[in-house]
Amino acid sequence: MAIAGTMGYEREQQIPGDYDPNYVPDSVKSFVVHMYRHIREKNVYEIHQMYETSFQSISDRFFKDAPWPSVDAVAPYVDNDHVFCLLYREMWFRHLYARLSPTLKQRIDSWDNYCNLFQVVLHGVVNMQLPNQWLWDMVDEFVYQFQSFCQYRAKMKSKTEQEIALLRQYGQAWNVYGVLNYLQALVEKSMIIQILEQEKEGLEQFTATDGYDYSGGSNVLKVLGYFSMIGLLRVHCLLGDYHTALKCLLPIDISQQGVYTSVIGSHITTIYHYGFANVMLRRYTDAIREFNKILLYIFKTKQYHQKSPQYEQILKKNEQMYALLAISLSLCPQVKLVEEVVNSQLREKYGEKMLRMQRYDDEAFALYDELFSYACPKFITPSAPSYEEPLVNYNQDAYRLQLKLFLYEVKQQQTPRVSTITLGKLAAYMEVDEPTLRTILMTYKHKTHAVDFDGKITSNADIDFYIDDDMIHVTESKPAKRYGDYFMRQIVKLEGVMTDVDRIKLE
Repeated sequence: MAIAGTMGYEREQQIPGDYDPNYVPDSVKSFVVHMYRHIREKNVYEIHQMYETSFQSISDRFFKDAPWPSVDAVAPYVDNDHVFCLLYREMWFRHLYARLSPTLKQRIDSWDNYCNLFQVVLHGVVNMQLPNQWLWDMVDEFVYQFQSFCQYRAKMKSKTEQEIALLRQYGQAWNVYGVLNYLQALVEKSMIIQILEQEKEGLEQFTATDGYDYSGGSNVLKVLGYFSMIGLLRVHCLLGDYHTALKCLLPIDISQQGVYTSVIGSHITTIYHYGFANVMLRRYTDAIREFNKILLYIFKTKQYHQKSPQYEQILKKNEQMYALLAISLSLCPQVKLVEEVVNSQLREKYGEKMLRMQRYDDEAFALYDELFSYACPKFITPSAPSYEEPLVNYNQDAYRLQLKLFLYEVKQQQTPRVSTITLGKLAAYMEVDEPTLRTILMTYKHKTHAVDFDGKITSNADIDFYIDDDMIHVTESKPAKRYGDYFMRQIVKLEGVMTDVDRIKLE
């Protein structure tokens, strides 16, 4: 359900003319009555079934290209319960974003609903247990709608006078500081960072219980706070602030299983943005290591998600992460960090392009541009436009800036690879003087090293060099081939084939 809202596009459909917001079909009455009862009874299993399955099937049957009934129409069936109505409206807007094209007023109304919902969670008494999937979807959709609003607002040329007047009037709607403040407030109020610290000392059971509270309490604030750290990672990546993005994720140990891996959308979003931030900070080995793990996981499990509404998004992010892995390995050829299954898929998708990316010419440069443009997040400019100037579109400005910064880094690393050679000879070959060559080599040395989280300087390159007097000495490390893994996999495959053969009854 939620991933449909994060697909990165909005279908250009308007609400049908015969749509009656006050008409509530019997199946919707039954849905809200049962959902309300299950929430009051804290029956997480039934809530999850209704949320994941019933809502989707009713949407497909009655509301394929129309919104659900208005909250005012269903409120009488749920005792006009304030919190349930906020939850219903959250789902209502998410469905609208997924199936239709929201108007500016609807975007603003959705922001108001999130504000009201988060205010209740932060300052009210919430005595509910909700499925992790739903709580993740709330944070995920909140960030998506913020991103969508920034993109929408930046396309000023097509705005009507009425839309501009609304934008001026509701200047605080989807304001970047408001978005960051809500996510940060959820992290702080939930005390999730302290909970995760205490868990390391054996004083908490947050991960072991997947964030659920089995002592009769509520999981809502704690789990929203947890997922908000991933929301902050994503927002800061969209803003191009990669250091802060990774800092927000520090309390979550992504080398281990955690609550973030309990929801496939959360797992993929976390590693995609973590990996992308590391690519932009030249920490290629960290990116390669995590991309390898998640791509192997998706390869093994994607068949189980084929009927999920998130399936298309899983496949899209899978392809984007292969593109980012291709970029990382081209800039830092650490193939030994990649499992053979993932490497095989990578060569199938990008093998030819990766060879051309090693040539250090304009064609290689263009391929880096192409892969980055395909795989990067939809960057945003969070500031409001100047309404006084001639109206211009600026929705591509942030993307162009990040692309420019990335290609600048690539250009600086495009140095020809040689063995032992004199400074003078290489300088003549490159048509530069010796002091300039020394500067180029020092730049290359700097750009192929990065500072990891422990403050240690690590090399991202498969070659190293040093200068002794006027002689450059180059050493290239060749990864040892791992034949054992390959043979083990073939043995397992053969055993599987033999088992299948044994099952066949010869007539």
